[in-house]
Amino acid sequence: MNKIFVFIASLCAVLCPLGMSAQEIIRHVVSIDELFSLADQNSKSLRPDASGIDEARAAVKIAQNARMPEIDVSVSVSYLGDGYLLDRDFSNGMKAPIPHFGNSFALEASQIIYAGGAISGKIAIAGLEVENANLNMENNRNNLRFKWVGYYLDLFKQQNLLQVYEKNIEQAKQVLKDIRAKEHEGVVLRNDITRYELLLSNLELGRTQLQNTSTILNNNLTTMLGLSANTLIEPDTTILSKVLPIENNEYWTKSAVDNSPSLKQMSLAVQINEYQDKIIKSERLPSIALIAGNHFDGPIVIEVPPINKNLNYWYVGVGMKYSLSSLYKTKQSVHKNMFAIRRATERYDDAKEQTELAIKADYIKYMEAYEQLNTRQKDVELALQNYSIIGNRYKNDMALLTDMLDASNTKLAAEMQVINTQINIVYLYFKLLYISGTLSNL
Repeated sequence: MNKIFVFIASLCAVLCPLGMSAQEIIRHVVSIDELFSLADQNSKSLRPDASGIDEARAAVKIAQNARMPEIDVSVSVSYLGDGYLLDRDFSNGMKAPIPHFGNSFALEASQIIYAGGAISGKIAIAGLEVENANLNMENNRNNLRFKWVGYYLDLFKQQNLLQVYEKNIEQAKQVLKDIRAKEHEGVVLRNDITRYELLLSNLELGRTQLQNTSTILNNNLTTMLGLSANTLIEPDTTILSKVLPIENNEYWTKSAVDNSPSLKQMSLAVQINEYQDKIIKSERLPSIALIAGNHFDGPIVIEVPPINKNLNYWYVGVGMKYSLSSLYKTKQSVHKNMFAIRRATERYDDAKEQTELAIKADYIKYMEAYEQLNTRQKDVELALQNYSIIGNRYKNDMALLTDMLDASNTKLAAEMQVINTQINIVYLYFKLLYISGTLSNL
């Protein structure tokens, strides 16, 4: 019994560390390029768009089938009852025997050679729908990448702020330690210690909130990227040191007009309505087709008495079909589609204008962020100098605790503002890429 117990205990001792190591946090530094690559591979949000492209391509083949010949085959076997002959005044009725076994075989083919442009118009619309499906995927990827960048930079911001809090917590603990030492000397009031303990408590609460927010953002990103749940994503810190392109407002505006998937989709809507107009107008034109057929029927019942034989005949020719009702029905459809073209054009013009305004606004904010960063960096330098001076004066009993608290809060706020501004510059740059529609091309 003791041997069995020892064996089980030894087995647990071997397996438990393996189980614990399986749950260990895996730190994974993710660059923005890797972020996009993993998200494209694993995100479920883009899969319906890929299916939509396949569906649109299948619709093109269906539209092209209208150019193929129509071939119909019919076969039937029937039982024919006897006929009954009557005079025109319904008198002198008599039975008319008919061969009871009937058969029919027909093969008919037709090939449209002219339809007024309706077939080519439908094929063209189907092709534009494929392009629209691709643009829809590109637009969704553009939107999702901006969303993913938002999560990524927000996580970056939270982790950097967490480092600032950790640093300030350590400094606050050191100051509190010094204050308590002075309390024993009788030169510090208990109220001063309480106030600094309150500062430390608030800093620790802020740290907890940052940790929780980071955890939520990390969970969102690991799920989206298809990484294991115990992965801790660490943003690439080199992004803050990279020189981001500034360009000018005209560059971003032209880029948006040329590349924006949403603008391209609205332009396609105009083209689709224009083709639809051609299809509607084609209803006023005749449809011409080559026709051919072969019939094998029996018995021949058009003779009296019926002939109990099979009759085979074939034909080839040209057929024309024209709808006279289109002369008065098509006019309203053409009129309606004219308004559809106008509405699609107006929507494109409005979207283009709104995009240009958004580009101008965010470009101004982007340039402003650089100026703000210079100011914030100077603020940090001044705040650090002030904190050092106040700290020395406080150690030499030449400053009050309130001065020390103010200096600490000022330093914390300045450091946080620098981090926020640096990340905000990156965010605004990606926002310009997003509005211009080029984020999906990275």
